Amino acid sequence: MISKLKPIFIALTGPTTSGKTQLSCALARILEIEIISMDSRQVYKGMDIGTDKVPADVRTKVRHHGLDLVQPNERYSAGRFARDARAWIRDIIKRDRVPVLAGGTGFFLRAITEPIFAEPPVDSARLKMLRRYLSTLDHRVLAKWVGRLDPERASLAIDGGPQRMSRTIEMALLTGCPLSSWHRESPLDAMALTGLIIQLELSREEIDKRINERVTYMVEQGLVGEVRSLLEAGYTFDDPGMTATGYREIAQYLEGDQTLEEAMEEIRKNTRRYARRQLTWFRNQLPSTVRIIDATASIDLQATAVLDAWVEVHEQTGPQIRGDEPSL
Repeated sequence: MISKLKPIFIALTGPTTSGKTQLSCALARILEIEIISMDSRQVYKGMDIGTDKVPADVRTKVRHHGLDLVQPNERYSAGRFARDARAWIRDIIKRDRVPVLAGGTGFFLRAITEPIFAEPPVDSARLKMLRRYLSTLDHRVLAKWVGRLDPERASLAIDGGPQRMSRTIEMALLTGCPLSSWHRESPLDAMALTGLIIQLELSREEIDKRINERVTYMVEQGLVGEVRSLLEAGYTFDDPGMTATGYREIAQYLEGDQTLEEAMEEIRKNTRRYARRQLTWFRNQLPSTVRIIDATASIDLQATAVLDAWVEVHEQTGPQIRGDEPSL
């Protein structure tokens, strides 16, 4: 959604390994900011290495939000992020700082830049049973059901993966009305927010190179031990957090289904696929006003470019008109 209102946040997005976290921390050296993670996997507790979570010592220097919110067996939806992030943004602005959203989960960004609709009530017991059943279905079957129940939303839901497909199926079956219709016809809970969106750009060759390096680094940092601890704590393949790339593959290694090198290669392959899906989403879903930054440039040059763009858009939009502020 394009708005003439003054942007109230900066969003740093781009494919995995493009350096969003590093850029957000560099930006903190030249601008008073607080950082909101826009990564759907970093919300899970105990999943630090495999999600490349910001180290604790960095968090003591720059305040972060959106990390370690739920257990791996809990769901954290884009709708919940939309409400949480609006609260974080409101509080950050009250502290006279700039909210910086950093991450590659496109649906989380979209949850901020589009309105929130009022969700219909559903029976919690039926929802729990349905979710348990849907968790046993593979991607192909979920996609088929989404196409039947909500064809208008099918491509969007399928691109979003199993959790978004399940969400689409749940709403259709439990309310009798497709999720696309609820979005279109329900009253709004909150308006869209306006921000400066920055996309970090890398060639596919560079993305693949960085993915290979990251997987090796994660294993060296103790990914195997992290996954072992999660399994010993009782979490399983079917838990929402454990479906993250890196965790399922290492779990299969720990169960003896493949060697460590085979698991690492599987992680690399699946991460490359995820990066391709991200690039497709950015190409089709980001607004024309998005600013592109070369992710191979020095981190200082990238931070300066973001700051210059932030100053520029504020000069272009002029003062905010009272009454026009988006509802947070």
